[in-house]
Amino acid sequence: MTAAMIRAGTSLLLLQVLFTTVAAHFSSSSSSSSSSSSATLSEWRSGRATYYAAADPRDAVGGACGYGDLVKSGYGMATVGLSESLFERGQICGACFELRCVDDLRWCIPGTSIIVTATNFCAPNYGFPADGGGHCNPPNNHFVLPIEAFEKIAIWKAANMPVHYRRIKCRKEGGVRFALDGSGIFLSVLISNVGGAGDIVGVKIKGSRTGWLPMGRNWGQNWHLNADLKNQPLSFEITASDGITLTSYNVAPKGWNFGQTFEGKQFES
Repeated sequence: MTAAMIRAGTSLLLLQVLFTTVAAHFSSSSSSSSSSSSATLSEWRSGRATYYAAADPRDAVGGACGYGDLVKSGYGMATVGLSESLFERGQICGACFELRCVDDLRWCIPGTSIIVTATNFCAPNYGFPADGGGHCNPPNNHFVLPIEAFEKIAIWKAANMPVHYRRIKCRKEGGVRFALDGSGIFLSVLISNVGGAGDIVGVKIKGSRTGWLPMGRNWGQNWHLNADLKNQPLSFEITASDGITLTSYNVAPKGWNFGQTFEGKQFES
């Protein structure tokens, strides 16, 4: 699949949704490998944030990361849609950010911040300039929040609010989730509820009769390959953007089926 095709498919999805970041406590598990600073940045940077209404159905539809119904999938309202300059063509999906309101004493709620998970994309609108209505146009670092999250840091009348943001580690309840889909020899796996860095950059899968097989990113955090893995227990090796690798053996039992979701180990904080 070409970059243009991925971009086009993603843009269609984004007409419907905006995405998220979530904070939840998670249990630890084994992990290894080197780490970089990409997922643990503590430097505050400048951006802006807007919100969408509570009655908007986008959370039930899902988003550009493929998580589906954000409430049912455990992300709730602690989510965010990112502008193009932050979205990284979907690789950032699952990463966590802390946001706080700044520079507007009329609307900011002092001493507050929120932690959200990236679950969606805010498509640019080139009919407007970046400084005149095109909130999600490059080079803007823009966040679109559910109003429930926005109102934890600012009064809703603030609308397009200046914020400071920073990338932080994700804390999740339970283990990483692997949702299996596909047909025949085509297998698609949605990876969600990822702690630590939150965003996955590499996935391998192993059946009881195979070695480790690399999977390709389809879109968001959906990964795929063509291989006959039916009637084999499945193990996963996932690598986060900070270089840490987590291996979960026999996540899915021998009799797994498409449409099922299984839980593996979790990254440590």
